[in-house]
Amino acid sequence: MNPSVVLGDRPLESAELLALLTQYQMLPQLLKEQLIDRAIQDIVLTADEEGLALKQFYAQQHIEDQAQREAWLKYHRMSAERLSNQAFRRFKLEKFKHQTWDAAIEADFLKLKPQMDRFICSIIRTRNLELAQELYFRLKEGEQTFADLAPRYSEGPEAQTSGMIGPVPASGLHPKLVQVLSNGRPGQLWPPQRLEEWCIILKLEQYLPAHLDATTQQQLLQRRFQEWLEQQLETVQFSIPGDPRP
Repeated sequence: MNPSVVLGDRPLESAELLALLTQYQMLPQLLKEQLIDRAIQDIVLTADEEGLALKQFYAQQHIEDQAQREAWLKYHRMSAERLSNQAFRRFKLEKFKHQTWDAAIEADFLKLKPQMDRFICSIIRTRNLELAQELYFRLKEGEQTFADLAPRYSEGPEAQTSGMIGPVPASGLHPKLVQVLSNGRPGQLWPPQRLEEWCIILKLEQYLPAHLDATTQQQLLQRRFQEWLEQQLETVQFSIPGDPRP
């Protein structure tokens, strides 16, 4: 007989449990966690690292005292030993990421930096070219500001923010806007230009170049890890007893 688990008062055979995981779209996550376990199985933590792992885990879970710890354990149906193992596992995973991809991060950054640079700009978009030209001249002559005009005339979401958008990474902007902004200087105002169905009036307020700081490094490490994990997941084969699929 297959081993079973009890969920509430309902015993579940292993095949049924797998079927439920599939039905609830949780099986890919389970497979990913298994791949992670395999990847970090040979990573060993020192006593100091284990202490730091627990400290970080408690901070991440907002566990500040014994009462909160007991409540967390009860909610997650977890023993104190399993909590410690969970904290150690997260720390091991971070070590695995650094050991595997630290050497590639600088090259990744140089490649991706143009997409990570951020801009703060003012924008008015309208489908009416004559209106766009009139508004541009008002702005150019200093008669009115984006804050005056955008709420009334802009047809995009920037109408709710006085025409201001950002900071937004280059990857989140239309490539044509990125090209214009990248060749501009803070304070520069451009005449109306066509962008698909829109007439765009654009002003660069601030350019924020990306830097390879700790936050960016972590983002790039996570990007590498996610790509690796998805690639590994594609190679995993599994079957559910009684499943008619090939």
